[in-house]
Amino acid sequence: MKIAITRLRGKELDDQQRCARRGHDCYPVTPLTGEIDQDQIDLFIEQVREERFDCIFFTSALPAHKIGPLLGQCPLPRVIAIGPQTAKALRESGVPCEVLPEYYSRAFVPYLGEWISGKTIGIPRSDAPNPGLLNAISEAGAIPAEFTIYSLIPTYEELDLNSAEAVLFTSAFSFKSAIWKRREDLIIVAIGDVTGSAMEDAGLPPDVVGDGSLEGTLDELNMFLLMNP
Repeated sequence: MKIAITRLRGKELDDQQRCARRGHDCYPVTPLTGEIDQDQIDLFIEQVREERFDCIFFTSALPAHKIGPLLGQCPLPRVIAIGPQTAKALRESGVPCEVLPEYYSRAFVPYLGEWISGKTIGIPRSDAPNPGLLNAISEAGAIPAEFTIYSLIPTYEELDLNSAEAVLFTSAFSFKSAIWKRREDLIIVAIGDVTGSAMEDAGLPPDVVGDGSLEGTLDELNMFLLMNP
């Protein structure tokens, strides 16, 4: 099956190989682009060097790619990655990290448990709001220190879905920002339940909802195809 996957321009990573392992072909479509704020990156690295953080939480792969190579000469606190792709980016830069057992930021506070109390958590991420994460950290007795190192900017370009048999939205914001033409024969896929909820709220419930990872979502898609030949 040919799958269009929403990605930041130039950030499709190894989607093609990962889809091929599940028996599919894919190509990226770009409802959003990322604009890096180097000043925020510099400020974040400065505070890492000053040992301001007890823990750093990477909520996506882009900050890991941008910041990982800069951490080599820094004294590192505990480092947490949201998933294996983010962890891979960090480890390729020589940054040891732990990986959450789920692909959602809501798993961060439960994963740390009582350890988080009184700690300062550095979070380099996009400018897309995540009040649930910040509130959960604060309610656990910790201090969230958020650095918006890049902005997500809609491209306002219509997604090219002419050759796609399915479209996979990789975030709620990518869905909300997308301009696209719906077709009855197009399978609509959400990478996880947060994205799926955003789609339902917009009156377009997805045909398939994944577990937050590309591989898990493709497995769910394959199950859907078996049940709907």
